[in-house]
Amino acid sequence: MTATELDAADITDPRLRESYRCCRTLNARHGKTFFLATRLLAPDQRPAVHALYGFARRADDILDEFDPALTAADRAARLAVLARQFRAGNSDGDPVLAAVLHTADRYDIPGELFDAFLASMRMDLTVTDYPDRNALHRYIYGSAEVIGLQLLPILGIVDDEGQAAPYAAALGKAFQLTNFLRDIDEDLARGRVYLPVDELAAHGVDRDLLMWCRREQRIDSRVRDALAAQHALTGEIYDYARDGIELLAPRSRPCVTTALRLYSEILDRIEDSAFEVFGQRARVGRFRRAYVGATGLAHAQWARRRWPRRPMDEAHARGISEPR
Repeated sequence: MTATELDAADITDPRLRESYRCCRTLNARHGKTFFLATRLLAPDQRPAVHALYGFARRADDILDEFDPALTAADRAARLAVLARQFRAGNSDGDPVLAAVLHTADRYDIPGELFDAFLASMRMDLTVTDYPDRNALHRYIYGSAEVIGLQLLPILGIVDDEGQAAPYAAALGKAFQLTNFLRDIDEDLARGRVYLPVDELAAHGVDRDLLMWCRREQRIDSRVRDALAAQHALTGEIYDYARDGIELLAPRSRPCVTTALRLYSEILDRIEDSAFEVFGQRARVGRFRRAYVGATGLAHAQWARRRWPRRPMDEAHARGISEPR
């Protein structure tokens, strides 16, 4: 993390600065689309966003890091330690925890949002299928919607946080549903299916057929129809979430607009491939990402000049009342 970002965020303690740098490294290495969008935020906003990403990544690594010696019980125990440390406000030398604890305190992010996130992560240790959309949404709330809610105080809002919250949650949900469609092959390798069983069954699809597609590395027409239906539902959620961008602080809108555009284009690439999600991974090309990112950066720079952060204005830091 650059000294400019840390200085802008008034993070002066040397060990804490190093903790935030560690989170930024994780974001740059693993969250390419998310990291690109984060670069469009004002420098004082970026460290906190990197900290939230770092914490989510830490939990995800506990779940999915390849180590045949680790049992589900081992992973559950590690998640429990992470949860206890967070609740106790004790980083115990973990730089990622130190950064996220500082961020949660600074922006008054409710602890229950982190509890919900960790609860969904624990579900991944035992739950491999979701019978219906309500069951899947219970998982998605903790795995994705709360991320949008955690970000709201950092992004800033123009009016009432309660008004913006449903849109922030919906955007997190749309991103997650996009990942579920893109990563079906990879998730099956881990024994998981993140699509409602009853909605798949309506198209004649079950786990056995999905596993056949994975073995053959090609799609069946019934699976294509089922994924097209999931694609349409996800597109509707993007449309809803898009309407909430105007509720964010003006200087944060280019970042969120860019993230929404890039992620929704992953959804477009899935459709363009005729839902051939087995054996290949839908992605937005490097040049397209660069173009969208450059456009977003131009808008972000203009917005920062138009609505600069005033160092003494704590309302900006805590997401309270920005000009429209």
